Amino acid sequence: MVTETDLRLGDGRTLHVYDTGGRDRLPVFWHHGTPNIGAPPAPLFAAADRLGLRWVSHDRPGYGGSTPLPGRDIASAAADVAAVADALGLDRFAVMGHSGGGPHALACGALRPDRVVAVVVGAGLAPYGAAGLDWFAGMVPAGVASLRAAAAGRAAKEAHEASGVAYDPEFTPADLAALHGEWSWFDSVVGPAMRAGPGGLIDDDLAYVHPWGFDPADVAPPVLFVHGERDGVAPVAHAEWVAGRVPTAELRRYPEDGHISVLRHAGPALEWLRRRADEAPAR
Repeated sequence: MVTETDLRLGDGRTLHVYDTGGRDRLPVFWHHGTPNIGAPPAPLFAAADRLGLRWVSHDRPGYGGSTPLPGRDIASAAADVAAVADALGLDRFAVMGHSGGGPHALACGALRPDRVVAVVVGAGLAPYGAAGLDWFAGMVPAGVASLRAAAAGRAAKEAHEASGVAYDPEFTPADLAALHGEWSWFDSVVGPAMRAGPGGLIDDDLAYVHPWGFDPADVAPPVLFVHGERDGVAPVAHAEWVAGRVPTAELRRYPEDGHISVLRHAGPALEWLRRRADEAPAR
């Protein structure tokens, strides 16, 4: 069962929070993709139950029930997660992000190393302008157009979204099979994310292509990167670049998987997360 509450922050904003509960379970903060609301991943509930994990998450600012925060950077996610953890009385926790949630999960590992015990990143992006990385290489044309507009600034990004241009992620056959199977769950988080308009999506895309507010090299907890080699939304070179700079990183590449189908490996990733959390030194 998922409990939903609204958390009032010190700056007057509201975060809409989700929690599957379980005081004796290891909390895992889920960081959602773009455009999604923050409901935790129902297809992974059975694996989480088996491993003794508790899902906690929130709608990022501008999505669902969370107050917009124009100009937010990726690093801001760490402060919001800490506020949720404080409200729930959670000292240490793990984090997991898919797609656009990946950089936000990394932010927690970099900026809250005293509290984060392990990080999983699935199909995530690298920082825009990363040295030695051809950032747009291998990305589907719709993604290139959308993120180039964001790189040109808020006005250009807003104009791009207002133009009615269609975004085609060009999902692979494996992705489509996943979306017609257990990961049809995405239908329940994408529609609500866009119900109030593209504001959350715009703020996300601006954050991806502007300074993140932290250096991936500063991520101290162990990190597992899980990435499909056929991903055209976030090409695998992004994961290679970030994993090469995170001192504690392990990268698992899957040759037959795309942006969504890589989630069929999320169960083993959670097993890795549980092991790393159990190995974390006590404070």
